[in-house]
Amino acid sequence: MITSREQLQQLYAAPAERALLKQQLELDRYCLRFIALSPFLVMATGGSNGALLDASPRGGKPGFVKAPDANTLLIPDAGGNNRLDSLSNLLDDPRVGLLFFVPGFDETLRVNGTAQLRDEAHYTALFAGEHFRPKLVLEIRVQEAYLHCAKALMRSRLWSAEAQVPRNVMPTLNQIIQSQMGIGTAPEPQELMVARYSALIAAEQGK
Repeated sequence: MITSREQLQQLYAAPAERALLKQQLELDRYCLRFIALSPFLVMATGGSNGALLDASPRGGKPGFVKAPDANTLLIPDAGGNNRLDSLSNLLDDPRVGLLFFVPGFDETLRVNGTAQLRDEAHYTALFAGEHFRPKLVLEIRVQEAYLHCAKALMRSRLWSAEAQVPRNVMPTLNQIIQSQMGIGTAPEPQELMVARYSALIAAEQGK
């Protein structure tokens, strides 16, 4: 078992200079372009008093995350299951890690910093549409940013059509949750769930 940094470092070669020097203190033009193209990110947060960490997906149209300057990102909260795991964590510990994806790109963008939950009108108005206005916006103060190499997504073949798995190899989410909860009634069919979610998302995006 590895129990020290020294043991760990003995297993691996020292990182190349390029891997260390590519880390930026702010968002340069390449990072900003990547974020503008990205429709999806994963946000990592941690709570206080030894609470477990949380990784949460966030998505929208490409450019749904705004960058008013090289040190700031704004992420609208579109709402979900109202557990508020990530948002509650950020009240206890403002540190946040973001991993941005662009469909078709095997590289990802990592951004680390701290977050504030902003509900002031001039923040939520930035993302307001005809049928949707977020309850709050996450304001990220960027402290680290760097592009991550392509190997992980190349190994996974994430964007390859041949790697796609038919959805019907597992039960629907509603079937799984009802089984886990011991509910015996018939779950909402997958087709109706997709239609319901699609209508909600279309309303948010003003379609």
